[in-house]
Amino acid sequence: MESEETQKKIAQLQSLEQNLQNFLMQKQTFQSQLIEIENALDEIEKSSGNVYKIVGSVMISSKKDDIKKDLNDKKEIVSLRISNLEKQEEKIKDKASKLQKEVLSEVGADRGEDA
Repeated sequence: MESEETQKKIAQLQSLEQNLQNFLMQKQTFQSQLIEIENALDEIEKSSGNVYKIVGSVMISSKKDDIKKDLNDKKEIVSLRISNLEKQEEKIKDKASKLQKEVLSEVGADRGEDA
């Protein structure tokens, strides 16, 4: 039978796995935003006429350079968020891996004692 400490570690491991799933979903959302921004930047480069942006529910004409600057700023922010999420994800993976090894060795030791 597992000790109370082992049970706590298992619960903590499950919590880490849940956090990891949340980070992955957030990262996926930001990656989608990044793709949209990059596609918009490509379309702006191709355009030779007027460029528009949506503000609220209204589409207004805007300077090409202003929109490019805004999109590049957004791209930088989203890229930083992705990078931060990847760092946090890595820390959680490391912590979960160590915890998993501890739990497995404790469970193995408990089973060894029972035999």
